[in-house]
Amino acid sequence: MSGAKFWPLRAALKGLRAGMWFVASAGMLFVASALSYAKAPSANDLAQRVDRHYNQLHSLRAEFTESYEGMGIQSSESGTLTIMKPGRMKWDYNQPAGKLFLLDGKYAWFYSLGDAQVQRIPAKELDDLRSPLRFLLGHTEIEKELSGLKVADIGGGRFTLTGQPKGQEKRVSRLTLMVTAVGAITGIDIEETDGALTRFTFTGEVPNAPVLPDTFHFTPPSGVPVVDGLPPV
Repeated sequence: MSGAKFWPLRAALKGLRAGMWFVASAGMLFVASALSYAKAPSANDLAQRVDRHYNQLHSLRAEFTESYEGMGIQSSESGTLTIMKPGRMKWDYNQPAGKLFLLDGKYAWFYSLGDAQVQRIPAKELDDLRSPLRFLLGHTEIEKELSGLKVADIGGGRFTLTGQPKGQEKRVSRLTLMVTAVGAITGIDIEETDGALTRFTFTGEVPNAPVLPDTFHFTPPSGVPVVDGLPPV
């Protein structure tokens, strides 16, 4: 058989070898990428993953559980968190029902069903532990929000990122983010200087969730006065 007759076979074998080389190379790149996320990242690397994860979002919805321990008090609450950039956030509690904390971009509103008044405070003056994700409402830069960052591997592809919230040194001694390898926040621990601990746990995150136009509009109940400038309870 002439060499010309073997040419299609040689070409096919050459193509097969090239295909196998491509698959092997792609596999090696995938493994290398997976390993880079599997190993414990540095605090700087993990902070940048959080930044990338949230900076690409326009909105977010997640279920939350909030617990508090301090001054002989223990409590647990839950509900739905909705965030929309820029500057809007809603903590809608189902336990206890009727409790609400809302940022509409200009004001923060605080109300619980049956309260004698609605509290309202300018968003720029807000200093409230129910808004630990407010740094995600703009362009996220974790390293500018938390000083002395430290990272720890807690297993299951999750890590903690711990630091001191800037500007809250007198109230908060430490803030810890529970973060996945891709930078999604699944929990936040806020340790206050008096020893109290507030813990938020997040599940069912929906990135870029659809949000109705009136989600961040709050109308006080009829007959309930609005009191401006009081510190949140």
